[in-house]
Amino acid sequence: MLAAGALCSWLRWLRVAQREHYLGGSVSRFAVRWWTSSRGSIALGVLAVAAVAGALAVSAVAVVTGVALVVGPLGLGVRGRTSPLAWTRRLTTLAALSAAMLAGLGVGAAFTPWPFAAGAAVVLLCDVVVDAASIILVPIEDRLAMPYVERARRRLVAVGPAVVAITGSYGKTSTKHHLAELLAGTTSVVPTPRSFNNRAGLAIAVNDYLVEGTKVFIAEMGTYGTGEIRAMCDWCRPDVSVLTAIGPVHLERFGSLERIVAAKAEIAEQARVVVCNVDDERLRELAGSLAGGTREVLTAGSVSEDAAVRVEVVGERWRVVVRGETILVTMPIPGVQPTNLACAVAAAVALDVGVDAIATRIPHIAPVAHRLTVANAPSGVLVVDDTYNANPAGAGAALELLRSLPVEGRRVVVTPGMIELGTRQRTENEAFAGAAAQVAAAVVVIGRTNASSLRRGAVDGGADVVRVPTRERAVEWVRGSLGHGDAVLYENDLPDHYP
Repeated sequence: MLAAGALCSWLRWLRVAQREHYLGGSVSRFAVRWWTSSRGSIALGVLAVAAVAGALAVSAVAVVTGVALVVGPLGLGVRGRTSPLAWTRRLTTLAALSAAMLAGLGVGAAFTPWPFAAGAAVVLLCDVVVDAASIILVPIEDRLAMPYVERARRRLVAVGPAVVAITGSYGKTSTKHHLAELLAGTTSVVPTPRSFNNRAGLAIAVNDYLVEGTKVFIAEMGTYGTGEIRAMCDWCRPDVSVLTAIGPVHLERFGSLERIVAAKAEIAEQARVVVCNVDDERLRELAGSLAGGTREVLTAGSVSEDAAVRVEVVGERWRVVVRGETILVTMPIPGVQPTNLACAVAAAVALDVGVDAIATRIPHIAPVAHRLTVANAPSGVLVVDDTYNANPAGAGAALELLRSLPVEGRRVVVTPGMIELGTRQRTENEAFAGAAAQVAAAVVVIGRTNASSLRRGAVDGGADVVRVPTRERAVEWVRGSLGHGDAVLYENDLPDHYP
């Protein structure tokens, strides 16, 4: 039974490691999160630890640890419901090393005075072993990735496109898509697909998607720590860099907003033009510190009156202004954030695209899938899909959109809340649920990760609270409870390696 517990635990934590991009320490953090996520999991965890201690006296008690690890933590499946294991080369390498480490520790346990207790302890610490293996493999993985990065570097030199690099705590994917749509009418452009925004994804995008004749390559760049964006810019050197926004996304990993700014600002170091969203006070300060050097700083925004490029909300219209000249007055585009559009327009200006061409293309811009898109379900329910957004600013914009919809019946918000907000996660989710309660009659809370904060905020705001374990159950509730004239906002989605 210890072997069965070891196998189940090992597969669970391998899946978490893959979903968390093999970041050292992430598996152990998730292990703590899962074992403390419910009373049942806490009880199983205490039982597993107690059995290790009990096996010091009675060897057979170690079996209890194996049973507890087959069953728990409750809700974390071995196979995965939404995020199953993908046996890539990297995962196979991690699996082999971690299995060898567990086997070695198991053999060592056999030579202790308490082999069954020591063996049970090894099995119980499987998450720590997987984490340690991930850390050990970092320099090896870096070396293995270098040929692909070098190939991508050579490909960029050979094709010779202008490179636009985009980063930010949020808004970077939408800005990337908007810029690609603005450029599509005037030049050949290749944006990185989906969220290929780390070193490996960027190299794949260049090697597999950059074709001869491409004039502009748009590179979305994400980061979990300082130095990552700088390293990407060393071989994918941007001509134009765009910073969309700074917020508490990934605050859990960075530790402070100042570190987030420093990490994102690396994208500006080698660019000839830097676009900064000066609606964001931190980026306004950064723009000021960058001004006066060899690079040009082009400011953008939707509310900052001194921004060089603005998409202003004037009554029921948008006014697009470039360096003091109004180039277009148009109806708002549902699902498109004016600040993101302003950043995209500024990047197009930095690439010397004419304002007439930009103005012609703006009405053709569409919202990005799963980011504030609105559709009518067959039941007649208006559905706002914002499942790919997970930040306080975006969540607030989604609530405003839900409020603005012409709805005769009920409005409902479905959400698991926001994650990786560090010490602000509880308060941000509580505030979001409170704001949701001012718009919606009910808040449907998915899972356990933010359940207490969301419930507290919604109840205090006067909304009904519905608890469901999974997104699938939430969809079932919506289909059974809402009908013609109602509206629902799906805000964020979490894969099932979260409680």
